[in-house]
Amino acid sequence: MDGFVRMAADLLSFAHTVFGPGFWPGEWVWATMAAGFLIGIFPVLASFSVALIRKGTGNAYNSVTISVFAIIGIVLALVLPWLMANGISMIFRGAAAGAETYGVTFASSFNNETHALIGTQAEYLGRGPIVYDLLTRPGGGVDFVLNLAKLVVLPAIAAFFVILQARAAFRRGPTWPGRLIWLSFVAFALFSVAFEANVAFLLWIGMVPASVLGLIPILVIGAPSWTTINRSVQEEKPQPAVQQQPSQNQLPPQQASAHHQQQPPPRHPSQQQPATPPPYVPEPPPPPYRPDGMPPALLSGQAPGQELLSGRQQPAKLADTPGPMPFPLGGAAPPTAAQTPSTRAMSGSNSMWTRSGGRFKKIKALGHGGFGTVWLAMDTQLDRTVAVKIAHAPDAETEQRMLREARALAAVRHPNCVRVYDIVEDEDGLGIVMEYIEGRPLADAVHENGKLDDLAAARLWVTMAGALSAAHAKGVLHRDIKPSNIMIDPSGMPHLIDFGIARSKGDSTLTKTGMMVGTPDFLAPETAAGSPASPASDAWQLAATVSYALTGEPPRGTRDNPMAALMAAAKAERITHLPTNSVHLRLISAALGPDPAGRPTLDTVIRQTGGWLSKGGHTEDGPVTKVVKREDIAALDRTKVTKPAEGDEERTKFTDPERTSFTDPERTESTNPPRPPVAAQQTPPPPPPDPDRTRPTQQKRHNPTRRFGT
Repeated sequence: MDGFVRMAADLLSFAHTVFGPGFWPGEWVWATMAAGFLIGIFPVLASFSVALIRKGTGNAYNSVTISVFAIIGIVLALVLPWLMANGISMIFRGAAAGAETYGVTFASSFNNETHALIGTQAEYLGRGPIVYDLLTRPGGGVDFVLNLAKLVVLPAIAAFFVILQARAAFRRGPTWPGRLIWLSFVAFALFSVAFEANVAFLLWIGMVPASVLGLIPILVIGAPSWTTINRSVQEEKPQPAVQQQPSQNQLPPQQASAHHQQQPPPRHPSQQQPATPPPYVPEPPPPPYRPDGMPPALLSGQAPGQELLSGRQQPAKLADTPGPMPFPLGGAAPPTAAQTPSTRAMSGSNSMWTRSGGRFKKIKALGHGGFGTVWLAMDTQLDRTVAVKIAHAPDAETEQRMLREARALAAVRHPNCVRVYDIVEDEDGLGIVMEYIEGRPLADAVHENGKLDDLAAARLWVTMAGALSAAHAKGVLHRDIKPSNIMIDPSGMPHLIDFGIARSKGDSTLTKTGMMVGTPDFLAPETAAGSPASPASDAWQLAATVSYALTGEPPRGTRDNPMAALMAAAKAERITHLPTNSVHLRLISAALGPDPAGRPTLDTVIRQTGGWLSKGGHTEDGPVTKVVKREDIAALDRTKVTKPAEGDEERTKFTDPERTSFTDPERTESTNPPRPPVAAQQTPPPPPPDPDRTRPTQQKRHNPTRRFGT
């Protein structure tokens, strides 16, 4: 113990040398304040050291890093400050009593010279009560209030800034390890009740400015980069356990013999497979479509992308809800001239897909896309509404694109991703039977209801990030995330749709040379510049969509034409429209960074946004827009239907005023008060700004419902 007291004596002597003026109230009073400033640097060093360590470790919190942080916090925020402060108190107590001073030299003025208000320095620093006695002394009045201010308020102020230091050291990650620092400092403040009261008061006067100024170096050193954080998060993910096979001597004789015969020869070390498989496993492209002479066949239960027509491979289960065969197998005669694909595709709304006992009954056409038509249909076996997407022309490219969409959707299991129920083959080509999602696009919701607040935006971001992360886990990239590809159902929940250009790694490119896939206003810089799509580019598009929901504008603003928007994206021009008043501004700015490696991953977005929601007592799966009843949306739609121009009947028939787009009506029911319907005589509102287009001079009829999958 004497060794630590001598260290405190050296600290006090150094403080006296640096700052010990001889004017009132005395040189040793000033020296004690200076010593308090030096003691206040110890907690700053603790947070500074942790911030430096996290520059390399990120958010890797394991037994080693937590132990290091705990040792740093306890030693620098509790042990050393207490030893130094207690040693200084003992030195002044010994000097006032004429005992050991541990090498500190006091002049005669310390005991003899009297100062106003305090008397001699020896009486003031070494002969007064301790902190505990002063705070527990019975009585009240002004003296007690002053004692509370000196011995309780000052320590609380210093502790507050130590907490800020610890939180700054653990930015971009969980802040709970910061308690190892500031709880240690709080313990030091509690243990100071045994010090000389006046000595403790002077030490706290010095520690308060030290704790305030200590924030500066911690903020200057900054938080760890997103690259470091993403790497640490990936390293923390548990690797799947390797299933061990029983040894040969544990197998039955027949199986052991077969196992011995099938055992491959040992591989050279250079031929060994990597311990961690790549995140995206390439898959061979599907074979070209060959409809000639082939009858309609059931493909239910077959994974998209497998051999569809040869029947050589045993299919894996695809459909979520297996049922009777939707189309007759083998022996069906080819279609007659009266039943050509073009005739059947536009037949009456009550026709069946096939001539005999088809499962899916067509109700109406929902719309056309670049390569397919989406039909609203009824599953007569399960009595539910579905959406069926049929290709326009049975060519190899269209088939591959349809199969890729089915493969992408079937591989993903997430409540906010549209689901695939089945794949059917018609004379027209392949058909994908999908979930029918009712609602309207996020773009229309923002235009009609206004920008989202921080709570709704957080729910939108964390929900869509989870859906997109589930797709990435299956090796599927969306590549065209934008406000019109997020559907808001009547309960206010978002759904990620339109995987029509989704692509698994290894698929062949499905666009013509020079053609860009994606919407320029919501295209990541590296993708616009010609680099292949990646999870980072999908994350950029999602962040741009969330920014649009908060501002009503694309992050880079709008351009006169799509080519100008594409050039702005390729040049990574400055982001001009950010939600400056949002609490998510910092995370959105980082997610919209030009460097893919420097962006936060989707897992980081989920963790930080979900943490913000939980701190506010909010759930992640709440609605992102106001819930409106279905009949009110239909009433609003009727006011927007205009008489079609000549030759425009085909487009107008998809603007059904009684359709509110695409989900099973039994899945969502709203209990919130409805939005008042718009009067029939009300002038229709102007068309909304389409975030997918950059043609401000060209207007189009606004359709408040979204045709899924086109």
